[in-house]
Amino acid sequence: MDHDRQTLRIGAAAILCALVLRLGAGGFFQPIADFLTDPKIASFLIYLETGRIVRFSQSSETAEVFSMESHTPDFAQKAENLTLLPGFTAEDGAQIPFRYNCSLRPDAARLITAPLSWDLTSEEPAVLILHTHATESYTKSPGEDYEESSAFRTLDENYNMISVGEHLAELLEAGGITAIQDRTLHDHPSYSGSYNHARKSIAAYLEEYPSIRLVLDLHRDASGSNRNQMRTEATVEGQPSAQLMLVMGTSASGLKHPDWEQNLALGLKLQAQCERIAPGIMRYVNLRAQRFNQDLSPGALLIEVGAAGNTHPEALRAVEVLAEAILALSRGSSVS
Repeated sequence: MDHDRQTLRIGAAAILCALVLRLGAGGFFQPIADFLTDPKIASFLIYLETGRIVRFSQSSETAEVFSMESHTPDFAQKAENLTLLPGFTAEDGAQIPFRYNCSLRPDAARLITAPLSWDLTSEEPAVLILHTHATESYTKSPGEDYEESSAFRTLDENYNMISVGEHLAELLEAGGITAIQDRTLHDHPSYSGSYNHARKSIAAYLEEYPSIRLVLDLHRDASGSNRNQMRTEATVEGQPSAQLMLVMGTSASGLKHPDWEQNLALGLKLQAQCERIAPGIMRYVNLRAQRFNQDLSPGALLIEVGAAGNTHPEALRAVEVLAEAILALSRGSSVS
C-alpha cells in the first residue's frame, strides 16, 4: 500500500511539473487542454488509477514497423463511401458452416436477419480490443528476429497478438471508429487463469466506458505437434492471408449467458460480411459450451486470427479484412 501511495505521489508530481513547464510556453487554457487530452497522458493517468495498461489508437501516429509488412487499405476513403447499411438474408445464415462443440443448434437463418442497431462512429470509445492469450505468436518469416518465451509464444509486442490488435485498432481509427486496446499480458507469467484475468479487465473497461459496443478478444489457433503446425490459407487481393475463425460461447455449460444468441447474431453478420469482402477468409463458426467472457457484453466476440503455422504478415492481412467488415457494420444493418 505504501508503494502504491509513493507511485501516485511520484506520478502526480511529474504531471504537475509538466503542466508548469507547458503553461509557461503559451496561453493558459490551451496548453492544459492539449496536455490532458494527449493519449499518452490519458493512458498514464488510467494506469495510476487502475494499474491497467491502455493504448488509445491514433491514426495520425507513425505506424510501427510490423504494420508495414502488410498492405494497408485506405480506410478513411472506405468510410466516406458507406452510404447503405448492409443487409442479410436467411440464405446467408444457412450457408455459414458450423462446428458444434456443444448440444445447442441455433437457428442461424433467423439470427443473421435480426437487425443490428448501433453506431460505432463516435468520438467515444466504441470498440475494446484485448488478448486473453497475448503472448501467442506465429511462424517466423525471413528477417524476423525475436526471442520466443516458448514455442510460438513471445513477449515481443511487435510479433505477438498485441501487434495484431494494434494494427486492427489503427485501421478502425482510420475509418472513424474509436478503439481502445488493452495490452495486458493476461497469460504471463502464468497461462493458468488467463480468462479470469481478462474477465476483470473487460468488466473494468465496460464500467469505465459505457460507450463500448464491441469487445474483440483476438487469439491465434494452434493444431499440431512441435514445429509441424496447422496453417490456414486464404487470399486477399492476390496476397496470401491467414483465415479468421469465430469462437462463439453459449450457455450450454450451465453458466449464466442470457445474451449468447445476440452475440451469435452479431458474429454471423460479421462472418458473412468478411466473406463478401474476401471469399474464403472465414473458417467455420466454432460453437462452444464455454462462455469465454462473452456473457459480459452482447457485442463480445472471440476471433482466432490464423494459426501457429501462419506468418505474422498473413495475420496482419487477415485483420485488414476484419477491420473492413467492422467498418461496413459500424452504423448497423438493414432489416431484410
